[in-house]
Amino acid sequence: MAVEVAANIRKGNIIEHTDGQLYVVLKAESFRPGKGTPTTTIEMRRISDGIKSVITTKTQEKLEKAFVEEVDHTYLYMDGDNYVFMHPETFEQVYVSGTMLGDSAPFLQENMTCILQMFNGEPVSITLPKSVVVEITETEPVVKGQTASSSYKPAMTDIGVRVMVPPHIDAGTRIVVATEDSTYMERAKD
Repeated sequence: MAVEVAANIRKGNIIEHTDGQLYVVLKAESFRPGKGTPTTTIEMRRISDGIKSVITTKTQEKLEKAFVEEVDHTYLYMDGDNYVFMHPETFEQVYVSGTMLGDSAPFLQENMTCILQMFNGEPVSITLPKSVVVEITETEPVVKGQTASSSYKPAMTDIGVRVMVPPHIDAGTRIVVATEDSTYMERAKD
């Protein structure tokens, strides 16, 4: 275990909480008011049973960060509620529950390389690539006069994720989407 100040905790980190259980960090935000003590709010999920909790600590408070091994794995296929990944060198298959993937599950594509965080040989968290290329299947027509650069319209992708896109994007266009928050990044260059 390594000691880390709360301000340095990031999404995907594994921490050991005061109850002795391991938690995966889903979201961490630091708040620095003009007066008063800076705080960090950490949203986390207990690995053993999936229960979510939120804690607020002082930013300089020390937390126990679990030592996890980060190993590249290749996504193969879905098996019931589980997702099957393969270690590229040993060809060992690892089953990851759908609850661990959460909202990231639709972004998985066959043969995609992901990073599995392993603790004592068991997967505890997963990191997908920062972005994926998807195709727009349907979108609303542009409203005439709506040419402001900040205006976006809703669009549905071929993986079933709804994304807000600029007005010039139409059905059939391939775009790059951020896997972390499902936001449009750019038009695909292929």
